[in-house]
Amino acid sequence: MAKLLAHKQSLGYIVAVIVIATATAVLKIFGGHINPTTVALTFLLIVLFVATAWGSKPAVLASLLAVACFNFFFLPPYGTFTIADPHNWIAFFAFLVTAVTVGQLSSRARRRAEEANVARLEIERLYHELQDTFERSSQAKALKQSERLKSALLDAVTHDLRTPLTAIKASVTTLLDDQLATKDARDSTRLGEEGRQEMLDVINEEADRLDHFIEGLMELARIEAGEMQLRRKWSSVDEIIMAAMKRAEPRTRAHRIELWLDDEMPSVNVDERALVEVVYTLVDNAAKYSFPGSLIRVAAKAGADTTVNLIVEDQGPGIPPELRERVFDKFFRAMRDGDLGRPSGTGMGLAIAQGIAEAHGGRIWIEDGAGGRGTKFVVALPIGDTAGTAKPHEK
Repeated sequence: MAKLLAHKQSLGYIVAVIVIATATAVLKIFGGHINPTTVALTFLLIVLFVATAWGSKPAVLASLLAVACFNFFFLPPYGTFTIADPHNWIAFFAFLVTAVTVGQLSSRARRRAEEANVARLEIERLYHELQDTFERSSQAKALKQSERLKSALLDAVTHDLRTPLTAIKASVTTLLDDQLATKDARDSTRLGEEGRQEMLDVINEEADRLDHFIEGLMELARIEAGEMQLRRKWSSVDEIIMAAMKRAEPRTRAHRIELWLDDEMPSVNVDERALVEVVYTLVDNAAKYSFPGSLIRVAAKAGADTTVNLIVEDQGPGIPPELRERVFDKFFRAMRDGDLGRPSGTGMGLAIAQGIAEAHGGRIWIEDGAGGRGTKFVVALPIGDTAGTAKPHEK
């Protein structure tokens, strides 16, 4: 860089000498038609050009050469460096000061412009470095999140597939051993009718558990791919809630249940099966995370702007505000991130419930329970009036 600047400066000196010499020769040729003021302005323009193009030192050289040529060739007596007329001395010094000053100012402006350009380039460089760093950080974060999700999925699959399979395998093995023992009347390890029935019940329950888990995975995949197909029809909110409560009855036997349903609730144009799944998930969640004997309240209210609100409220320990959005993330429970000290699970239920609510044009959120105790899930759904769809008369 230093060598380049030195070379450029040397070239500037040469240009200054050549330009001043050429201008002097041209002006001398037309000397009879040009007065000293025109000569001085011409030299000033040349000094300004040299300063702008080549910097301060070549501009100073050009100024000194211009002063010398101006004095020698254009101020009487010509051909000497003597100035006879006092007025010409004033003009001479005025030209000298002006030439040097103009050269310095132009060079300074040029230097400032170069510095500004260097600063701009440095800012751009830092910006691109920061952008690259941010992108690398985002990619690393995304990769880390992807690894965590893979780990979560593996944990979920390990627990929710292997556990039922282990139970099924153990039950089937026991039944097979019992069948062999049956052939030997002296074998005292026979299960008997009640034992065999118990093993069959285990197989049936664990098979249902496997089926539910796989169905949840498929439902999540459809929601994320935007391929969830809603089979909408006009349905009664009361019937949706009662169907969900009947399904959740085995899960809520240890709890007290309250149902609060507004009179004359409007019908809603929804996928009834999907909405039953949402209410069941919320009730199951409330039963799982609240203490036996505590109250679970399920309510349906007409909301504002042609909406209905489905509410499930429990008296459990509640969910911290900073985790209320994250509980709807898939595999949140399996990831053990922000664990609330509650029973483990795959974390698919609430993610599916949110996907179903949003597919209907609604939303789901969490509030504090009554008196700041427990958790209240609220699902807001549009009634769903659509053009060309006749709404049945209320009975």
